[in-house]
Amino acid sequence: MTTRPPRRRARALALIAAVGATALALATPVALADEIPLAPGHRLVDHYDGAPATARPVPGEAPPQHPYLAPNGRSGMHADAAGSGTHPYSGPLGRDPKADSEKIAALGGECATVTFDAAGRLVTVCGTFSGFLLKLLDPRTLGTLAEYQLPQRSSTVEAITRLDFEKIFKDTSGGAYFYLDDRDRVVLADSRQHVLRIAHRQKADGAWEFVVEDDWDLTSLVPHDCVSWTNLFPSGVCDPVTSVMPDWQGRIWWVTRLGRVGTVDPATGALRAVRLDGEEIQNSFSVAEDGVSIVSDHALYSFRADADGTPRVQWRQTYDRGTGTKPGSVNQGSGTTPDLFGRRGARYVAITDNADDRMNVLVYRRGTDVAEADRLVCKVPVFGAGASTTDNSLISWGDSLVVENNYGYENPTSLTFGRSVVGGVTRIDVRPDGSGCDTVWESDVRSPSTVPKLSTANGLLYFYEKRPHLLAIDAWYLTAVDFRTGARAWSRFTGTGPAYDNNWAPITIGPDGTAYVGVFNGIVSVRDGG
Repeated sequence: MTTRPPRRRARALALIAAVGATALALATPVALADEIPLAPGHRLVDHYDGAPATARPVPGEAPPQHPYLAPNGRSGMHADAAGSGTHPYSGPLGRDPKADSEKIAALGGECATVTFDAAGRLVTVCGTFSGFLLKLLDPRTLGTLAEYQLPQRSSTVEAITRLDFEKIFKDTSGGAYFYLDDRDRVVLADSRQHVLRIAHRQKADGAWEFVVEDDWDLTSLVPHDCVSWTNLFPSGVCDPVTSVMPDWQGRIWWVTRLGRVGTVDPATGALRAVRLDGEEIQNSFSVAEDGVSIVSDHALYSFRADADGTPRVQWRQTYDRGTGTKPGSVNQGSGTTPDLFGRRGARYVAITDNADDRMNVLVYRRGTDVAEADRLVCKVPVFGAGASTTDNSLISWGDSLVVENNYGYENPTSLTFGRSVVGGVTRIDVRPDGSGCDTVWESDVRSPSTVPKLSTANGLLYFYEKRPHLLAIDAWYLTAVDFRTGARAWSRFTGTGPAYDNNWAPITIGPDGTAYVGVFNGIVSVRDGG
């Protein structure tokens, strides 16, 4: 069986279109997509197993649509403001699925967050050793329509000059967490501690381009003596901005690795910030009408902004952060972005802790009127003793949560020579009366580091899986799991070797039913045949 369909015809047509656009302004130029090369062994592994699934939509209501974000399902890494990890589109059902890829760079090139504009084009940020690239991609060919160079991160310079590449793999700053706003504009924080708002538009000749519409400089509030090629040995503090998200009033919130929480007023440019002393923030955060939920490596917070935009803590809840960083975690603390969920009027927020023996899923009641003794709904231990952690957000739908085990994953070298992680996926439901939580099912899926997703339109969970192999073949698969039962539905081979390792990037389901996965050398797509 071939790995993917021939693409000579598609490439020839793309080339003709590109030339025609340049010369005659009659078509949109599309740069040709180069496939990610396969490592040896791809002919010795199964390319498909299981059977096509039947779409069975899951009942329930999607999180409220945020007024300043693109529609749910295409606005950011976690799909919506609540961090639910759910998409309203039906992903592939496993009917003769086809895998494709685009290579972004010889080294690196991983496309992390993937969003979609109103026409279904991919808007993504891809990390390379020369800096992050903001890219507009064709959803079918994965060819590049437009590109904008973002500044190089200090961690990349450190990795090259000090030969410590671990710094890159555990750096969540520089634009990896961005969002698409209600006008299809990218909002991100770059490695200069600037928040940018960037639009994309089509020029008269048919070509596309990115245009920076707004640039807010945070350096008056954020220490920025960072490593660069002209500053290899800084003496001050460097505090990279980790993530940005808007609140329900349109303010742009931002957080930094060293615990700063701030806002930008887009109308006036006013900046405000507070500091969580001695705490780190390595993950993104979630937003609802009742506030902004942020987790540090010590505690879970709910924030609101004062009239002048200054962040104010509504409540704070500490958790068990353990005694150290586990293999499979970026730092000592929760690796999750908070999930905001709940049915029948309940308002819950869920994270995981970093308890030493077994990680726990924690569900809390939101709201400022909740007594401290009543805030915790449940604490559920997951996975095996001494081998449980996650550095990815939970999936939440209705009163259900899905968590995967990332224990043992550090970087793309962790799983070479046929190795894998212990793995595991668990679904937990909050009881209808809110009296606690119950484990619904457990699965042995080995998803080393992906941000998984649920298609509410077909009832399938999607994971990016790697299984151990006796012949030391490193084969990667998109695996679909039944949300109701935890049973495997099917798996489709995507590629072999470290270049196909997703290294913390999410799975994203597009409006056309394609599943996209950022991988170390670029991006992979899987769609049903026919």
